[in-house]
Amino acid sequence: MFSVGEKVVYGENGVCTVEKIAPLDSAGADPSKLYYHLTPYIGSGTYYNPVESGGFMRPVISRAEAEAVISAIPEIEPAICEDKRSNHISAFYKEVFRLHTPEAMVSIIKGLSKKVAESKSIGTRAEADIRRAKNILHGELSIALEMTVQEVESYIKERTGS
Repeated sequence: MFSVGEKVVYGENGVCTVEKIAPLDSAGADPSKLYYHLTPYIGSGTYYNPVESGGFMRPVISRAEAEAVISAIPEIEPAICEDKRSNHISAFYKEVFRLHTPEAMVSIIKGLSKKVAESKSIGTRAEADIRRAKNILHGELSIALEMTVQEVESYIKERTGS
């Protein structure tokens, strides 16, 4: 069980803070069922995830793990879908997002960035997926490395030489 104030990675939503653990405050909600009340680190709103049978949640990686991820970036293979059918491409990247790891986010960013560079244009879906993967990755790394989200990208470039 996670604690109030803890930073967690919540599914494909990225880093969130556990604001409280309580029943939902709405008519018809089961008062005996506890939910994590989560606020996103990047973005706004509140997510509600059942404590007992909710969606994927894990602790944010440690500083050492974050440094290891950054060191491994040059070797991480890009996620590239060879299928040209849009529904297959969408399903492919959805599955990679569902891995919920920083390495998967790097793979998505590298794969879609390569695809965009080769086609000289960027589709709205690819652009949204790149932005989403960067938000998830940079949000987690910023917490682990104790720096702002804005500092993360330049830190990665400095460390990887790219």
